[in-house]
Amino acid sequence: MTSPFYLSGNLAPVPDEIEAHDLPVKGVLPDELTGRYFRNGPNPRPGDDPGHWFAGHGMLHGIRLDQGQARWYRNRWVRTRKFTDDARFIGDTGVDLGAVTANTSVIRHADRIYALVESGLPYEMTPELDTVGACDFRGRLTTAMTAHPKQDPITGELHFFGYGYTPPFCTYHRLSADGELVESHEIEVPKSTMMHDFAVTEHYLIWLDLPFVFDLSRAGGLPYSWERDYGARIGVTPRHDLGATQWFDVDPCYVFHVGNAWEDADGRIVLNAARYTGDTFSDLWTRISGSPDPAGSAAVIGGASLHRWTLDPVSGAAKEEALDDRSVEFPTFRDDLLGRASRYLYTVGRDSIVKYDQESGRAQVRPTGGDTGEAVFVPAEQGEDEGWLLSIVTTGDSSELLVLDATDLSDVASVRLPRRVPAGFHGTWLED
Repeated sequence: MTSPFYLSGNLAPVPDEIEAHDLPVKGVLPDELTGRYFRNGPNPRPGDDPGHWFAGHGMLHGIRLDQGQARWYRNRWVRTRKFTDDARFIGDTGVDLGAVTANTSVIRHADRIYALVESGLPYEMTPELDTVGACDFRGRLTTAMTAHPKQDPITGELHFFGYGYTPPFCTYHRLSADGELVESHEIEVPKSTMMHDFAVTEHYLIWLDLPFVFDLSRAGGLPYSWERDYGARIGVTPRHDLGATQWFDVDPCYVFHVGNAWEDADGRIVLNAARYTGDTFSDLWTRISGSPDPAGSAAVIGGASLHRWTLDPVSGAAKEEALDDRSVEFPTFRDDLLGRASRYLYTVGRDSIVKYDQESGRAQVRPTGGDTGEAVFVPAEQGEDEGWLLSIVTTGDSSELLVLDATDLSDVASVRLPRRVPAGFHGTWLED
């Protein structure tokens, strides 16, 4: 029997939790890289078939770097109530926002580490990858929490949202710099759509209301379907007036991940993202929903390309333009430029890392020779691209943590990991 796409190749889960110390290093790890690299992704338990790649239990993979040494690797399942008790998301008593997989991303805010998935509550984790438990911010969070919150580099506040299957379909939330939930407000949309990501600029919140709509008629997998007639639009909400969202119609498309967004000198909003057409998105969704991969490669990257929207709040006009035609995903940039004009954007192809200079339009490609995970940018100096990129690269049954110079994508070092790390989603660097 042929395994479904999401249980094949480098998407195939690992069967257990392990730990290894004093990992082999090739090259020289900079002393400044002292901290932890964590990466989240779905990893069903042995014998489990979750029915969709997105539905596997969350597993964190962690590498501890310290003064030029790779001290340890360990991997741990996130012990959610779904994992430990087989709790149901929708049960006899209603929705259990803690019965989730916590399999998408991992962040740190107000000295707490959270594993995130967009369907429910965040799960707090320790620096050693032990699970503390679900967090609802002292009972104030009553919706799900996106896996892509945005921390304002000036105020330290954390902006996020949650979408649900019943009204309110989308709710905006704001955490203070010290981790208190201080504001929640409904953003009105007609239906529940899979709103995976959003953007924040200095003065606005940017929403992606796209035609991938909740559909209970979908049997198995995840209950969403492409509904072209729903239309596609981008919402712009002033951060000082949450009741005044302005909507811009755009061509039907889907976006999992935005790059950055900012306001230009004329007050227009510039948004960059990895954009799928309806056809390329449907092809990807079919594969990760269970059909066998005809190429036998279980490659996830494919179909999205770098795109830009320029939105004018005064005229109401929206300009759309393709910035490149190659297949890329997981755009990253220097986090302290969130919401402000930025020049460089890093993305990944299946076996490469691509650096975009958004001023010159130049793209620099660095082949990796294997399945390439999101490239996390770690700043070193004040220059926008002065720092390092961290990415887990897998070739066959071997994985390494690749460290590149972000200025020219040259090799700095690599850490050989004690096992294959399956393809996953998002990582983070937690400096000591």
